Amino acid sequence: MSETLNLPAVARDRVGKGASRSLRRTGRVPAVVYGNKEDPLSIHVEEKELVRQLMTGHFFNSIVEIEVDGATVRTLPKDVAFHPVTDRPLHADFLRVSADHKVHVNVPVVFTNEAASPGLKRGGVLNIVLHDLDVVCAPDAIPDDVVVDVTGLEIGASIHIHDIKLPEGVTAAHADRDDTVATIVAPSGLKSEDGDTTKGA
Repeated sequence: MSETLNLPAVARDRVGKGASRSLRRTGRVPAVVYGNKEDPLSIHVEEKELVRQLMTGHFFNSIVEIEVDGATVRTLPKDVAFHPVTDRPLHADFLRVSADHKVHVNVPVVFTNEAASPGLKRGGVLNIVLHDLDVVCAPDAIPDDVVVDVTGLEIGASIHIHDIKLPEGVTAAHADRDDTVATIVAPSGLKSEDGDTTKGA
């Protein structure tokens, strides 16, 4: 499971573009917490701490506990808007979650046992179609990643969503589509061996 992150925050009493610009000048990032049938909560967080958590690489599939006015709000990050030139965070959105609230998250796909794939050992190439998988699960069951074992796979093999063993309590959001996750394709040299013809023959 992904670790729980903690993010201190301060409630915002003023909203609007002018107030947001003032906050950013002091190193703060305006944000909003919404969902779970409660009123939206306008807050601001420290830019440096938000950036640090973004750099963990698993911010968007981690539970973030926001501490504001002595209370802790369990959330899932949904969006962070960045400045188009400086890449500084401009605004963040967080979704309130509860223990029985199923959430949709994108989880990285990790491939293992490549040395045990005959196709890859012969020079085949692992062509990754989906780098992330959209899954549905309880907040406390969000996995760090989804592991795909390529043991025994030959050139031409395809891995689909239904081939992946997901952790207990985790389901693929679009399992009915059974999208291709990855394929093992022949190396370019092997593909062209039989296809070359002499021009003008």
